[in-house]
Amino acid sequence: MRACVMRDHKLVVDDVADPRPEPGQVLVRTLACGICGSDLHFLRHAEAMAQMTDELLPSMGELGGLATMQIDLTRDIIMGHEFCGEVLETGPDTIGPSPGSLVVSVPVLLAGGRIHQLAYNNDYPGGYAEYMLLAAPLVIEVPNALDARRAALTEPLAVGMHAVAKSGATPADAAVVVGCGPVGLSVIAGLRLVGVETIVAADLSAKRRALAVQMGATEAVDPRGEPVVEAWRRLDGRRPLVAFEAVGVPGMLQGLFRDVPPGTRVTVVGVCMEPDQVVPFFAIAKELSVQFALAYSTDEFAGALRAISEGDVDVAPMVTGAVDLDGVPGAFDALGQPDEQVKILVEPTSA
Repeated sequence: MRACVMRDHKLVVDDVADPRPEPGQVLVRTLACGICGSDLHFLRHAEAMAQMTDELLPSMGELGGLATMQIDLTRDIIMGHEFCGEVLETGPDTIGPSPGSLVVSVPVLLAGGRIHQLAYNNDYPGGYAEYMLLAAPLVIEVPNALDARRAALTEPLAVGMHAVAKSGATPADAAVVVGCGPVGLSVIAGLRLVGVETIVAADLSAKRRALAVQMGATEAVDPRGEPVVEAWRRLDGRRPLVAFEAVGVPGMLQGLFRDVPPGTRVTVVGVCMEPDQVVPFFAIAKELSVQFALAYSTDEFAGALRAISEGDVDVAPMVTGAVDLDGVPGAFDALGQPDEQVKILVEPTSA
């Protein structure tokens, strides 16, 4: 099969071996796969990401022993973890969806008694390939004739919904969201789903601010002209505030500590890969609550698919481009231009 392979910190399109399903696995044809910001980071900083992951795993107990990255960066890696595919066949003695079914899955594969992260391992391809193997118990059929492009955004929407759940946001709250990339936009959609009425977003990109309003923000501001907390005070200023940091750049968290009112609940969902200095006094003096959020549960993943398929969330505006496998390297470059692109889908094969 053809795949876009990470090799020597570069992306190259090459022919690789076709995967074959083992017991408990499903073989799918990849129809759509979103390019995630973590993939951009991994291409540039794979050694640091692998090292940090391996450092934290001993503190994670049994799960850490099961889910270690175990990546050999001298070998090929096929990324892509926001995917929708068409079932081709199931492995021996495996019960799964019938051939032709459209499916999504949390991006892990159960094999050899271990949990393998799809997209960040040497042995199993992610969604930047024509075919993938999925764990049959984790596969979910796509309902309501939902198309593959929308279904592929189940994963990023689940990230935002999980962050909202961690924040404890309710209709009694107002919210500010700093950063309107795919994660910030998914947070905005998640806030709307739980009934938050006043949502103020901030981003330097005019395109992303416009998308924030499409996804449910009350207003989106350029922080160079009006700080997001000042905009919240102008629009609301009375409800308890929940704040989301969805940028992952040093200095953003301290900026929220400085600006938000006392008692604010701050949820960090932007993944900062560098040391980030904060001054605890600001959070202590205001008695802020700080929550960090990553990924989602299987129930939240299923809930995200349900929200998309039932029309509760329209993820279509988030998709700003699509490429075939040959276009993946250029798409990685294009995503560095936030005024042009937000979410680019890779479509390795057609249905």
